[in-house]
Amino acid sequence: MAEPVKNRISRICELLQDAAGKTKVLTHLRWSGRIRDNFLSSAALELPVVEYPAYDAGPVLERVAEARRLMQHSPIDDWLERQALALERSARMLLACGTPEFFDWSRSIYGAPGDVLLDGVSTALTLAGDFDDALQQLDGFNDKHLAQVDYTSAELAERLEHAVAKMFAEDAPEILVVDELSANALAGRVRIKIRQDATFSDKDIEQLIHHEAGIHVATSLNGMYQQHLPILGSSHPGTTRTQEGLAVFAEFITGSMDLDRLRRLSDRTIAIQMAADGADFIEVYHYFMERTGSAQQSFENARRVFRGGVLTGGAPFTKDIVYLDGLIRVHNFLRALVANGRTDCMLLLFCGKLDLEDMPVLCELSQMGLCCSPRYLPSWASDMRFLLSYLAYSGFLNTINFKKVSSHYENLLRSAPLVEMGG
Repeated sequence: MAEPVKNRISRICELLQDAAGKTKVLTHLRWSGRIRDNFLSSAALELPVVEYPAYDAGPVLERVAEARRLMQHSPIDDWLERQALALERSARMLLACGTPEFFDWSRSIYGAPGDVLLDGVSTALTLAGDFDDALQQLDGFNDKHLAQVDYTSAELAERLEHAVAKMFAEDAPEILVVDELSANALAGRVRIKIRQDATFSDKDIEQLIHHEAGIHVATSLNGMYQQHLPILGSSHPGTTRTQEGLAVFAEFITGSMDLDRLRRLSDRTIAIQMAADGADFIEVYHYFMERTGSAQQSFENARRVFRGGVLTGGAPFTKDIVYLDGLIRVHNFLRALVANGRTDCMLLLFCGKLDLEDMPVLCELSQMGLCCSPRYLPSWASDMRFLLSYLAYSGFLNTINFKKVSSHYENLLRSAPLVEMGG
C-alpha cells in the first residue's frame, strides 16, 4: 500500500480517536450518591431529581466532519464511516439527555430489547424471558450446591492486583477502591475502580477478572499499541455490543458465570422494555425489589435503566441489552469461525475495540501491515485447545432437535420422585 494512503487512514483514525475521547457516555450519565440517598430516605415514594451537565457536541462533530472530508470510497473507508457515525450518534444522544429524544439515539446505537437478532426470529427480550423461565425452574435446587463465599472490596482489590500484574506486567492498571462509583467495579486501561461499600462473591471476583481485566483492559491495551489504527484503542458505543458480548462469553468459557449473574442480565433487559412501555423509575425499582430484596441494589439496577432518559417512563437507556445480545452474537460468530475453517480470524477479536462486522476490513488491514497482532490475550484464547473443542461440540449440539430429546427425558422422569441428597 502506498505511504500516502496509509497516512490518510492513520490520520482519520487519529481524528476519530480524538472524538471518542470527548464522548465519555457513562461518565456524562453518572448519578451522584446523593440521588440514591435521597430516594431511599423518601421510602422510594418520590422520583429522583437528576440534572446532567451541559454537553458541548461541537468538538466531536467537528472532528467527525474533518475525518469524513478525508474519506474516499473503499471497504476501509466504509469501516471508518461506521466509527464516525457511532461517534456522531453518541454526541447527539448526550445532547438529548433527559428528553424523549435520548431514547431514539440510544436505540440507534445499542438497539432495543425487541430488535430481531441475526436468526430473524429471536430478540434480546425473548432471550431474557427464556432465561428467566429456566432460572425459575432452578429456584428449588438444593442450596447446598450453590454455596458462595463473600469478599470485601479490599479483598477483591488484592485479588485483582495479583491478576492484572500476572496478565499485563508493566502495563497493569492501577487498582483503586473509591467511595462512590456508578457500578460495583469499572475498568479502564489505566485503572480499575472498586466501590468501597460493595461486597463480592467468589464468582463475582472471577467474573471481574475475566470480564473487566481479561477483555476490557486487554483490548484497550492492545488497541493502544495499534500505531496505525489508534481508534482501536478507544472505547466508544459503536463497539459496545461486541466488547460486552465477548466479556460475558469470557465469563462462560472460564466457568465464572453463575445463576445470579445470568438473572441480573436478564432482569435488566426486561426492565428496559418495561421502561420503554411507560413504567416509571419507581415501578422499575419495585420490579427489582421483587427480584433482589435489596433496596440499594434495586436502586442501582433501576438507575442503569433510566440514566440519561426520562424518569417518568417511555425513554430508557438501552445499553444493558447488549450483554445478552452481544453474547449470542459473539458465541455464534466463534462457532461460525470453526464451522467455516476461519479460525485465522480468532486473534483479531482481541486486537482492540471493534465490532464483529468490522472483521473483513480488519483482515484486510492486517494483510496490509496496518493492524498488528494483539499483545495481550486472555488465558482461554492464548491456549485454544479447550475453546476450539468446545466450539466444535457446541456447533454439533445445534444440529440436534433438542425439543424431541427434552420431551423424551421429560417422559422418562415424570414418574421419578424428587431426590434429596447431601452436598
